[in-house]
Amino acid sequence: MSARHDDLTVPPEIILPCLDEAEALPTVLAALPAGWPVLVVDNGSTDGTGEVAAAAGARVVVEPRRGYGAAVHTGLVTATAEIVVVLDGDGSLDPAVLPAMTDDVRDGRADLAVARRVPSAAGVWPWHARAGNAVIAAMLRRRGVAVHDIAPVRVARRAALIDLGIADRAFGYPLELLLRAGAAGWRITEHPVAYRARAGGRSKVSGSVAGSLRAARDMAGLLR
Repeated sequence: MSARHDDLTVPPEIILPCLDEAEALPTVLAALPAGWPVLVVDNGSTDGTGEVAAAAGARVVVEPRRGYGAAVHTGLVTATAEIVVVLDGDGSLDPAVLPAMTDDVRDGRADLAVARRVPSAAGVWPWHARAGNAVIAAMLRRRGVAVHDIAPVRVARRAALIDLGIADRAFGYPLELLLRAGAAGWRITEHPVAYRARAGGRSKVSGSVAGSLRAARDMAGLLR
């Protein structure tokens, strides 16, 4: 992909795929860069997530089909900015990393900027989730995709992401994105991001062994 130099006054749009994140969202939204538009994709929440997001000034769209990938895809096709950020809505990832990641894409240093989690305290990243992530990241590096995490935060051009044709609509979405980006020859940069305890609620993936196993199942077929 060719380098681009965009109008620095136009902020990227932040996509937050959310399922029952009403408790965490106020903290998350307050920490985002000022003036950046926010699109919350409510993935069938029953705790008032959409109402909390709208009250805080975010744009809200509902994706009733359950699945992380389904929520992210709906966010991409609904967003309007040229550059988009995809960030979890649980408050576990420090959004202070977003300007530097965005600069990589805006200035043409990368087609995709991703984050690499750095735990801020013991116990933040459960062993079962961390071990699975390490194995998958190692497999990606053997395929030439030089990352150490499964892209928990991503910044790229919206149209380019859609054009990758990612088909997974569940937990395998981030892995398929990296595989397709690598196959397409995208330049990828990786930034450390502080990984801390959730601002509220419970993780649908790393919060339990069962959640981690579901994510591993969704990803396993992509690596065969």
